[in-house]
Amino acid sequence: MRHRVPVLIALLAAAAAGLAGLAAAQEGGKLGMINSQEILDKSAEGKRALAQLQAADKKYTDQVTQLDDQIKQLQNRLTSQRLTLTPDAAAGIQADIQRKQTDRQRAAEDATAAMRQLQSTTLEKLQADLLPIIEQVRKDMGFDVMFDVTKGGVIYANPAIDVTAEIIKRYDALKAPAPPVKK
Repeated sequence: MRHRVPVLIALLAAAAAGLAGLAAAQEGGKLGMINSQEILDKSAEGKRALAQLQAADKKYTDQVTQLDDQIKQLQNRLTSQRLTLTPDAAAGIQADIQRKQTDRQRAAEDATAAMRQLQSTTLEKLQADLLPIIEQVRKDMGFDVMFDVTKGGVIYANPAIDVTAEIIKRYDALKAPAPPVKK
């Protein structure tokens, strides 16, 4: 039952958005559409954000991989030297393995939390930058309702109402570095 509530809420939201669009269309309203994933993938700022997220993910993955390698080395050492190690030495290596496994688990959990936080702040910043641009395009083109095809609720849309390329163009222009001043 718990899992049904978010699904039901999402379906109701999609239905409400669809009804709002239908009402606007029936009243002669003009509909617009964007693809936020395409904006993220194709805009200069979106590409920078994705590169930043990928670099952070690689850093965290490398840290966990390094701990995996250390654990494997200790396990190999314990296996290959088991017959020649004293019981205390074997117990010491086993304790080192357990410590490294705990360190690995914590590193993986910390990395997951850090990536979630970085994704959230990065996407929130992009959204804050984009909303005024989307609103301006909506006004400039006379749209009454704007849909984001990646957020659900849209099954088919006429490509003529897709203003994603215009949003990307304006976003890139807004974020482009200023040309150098000639002296």
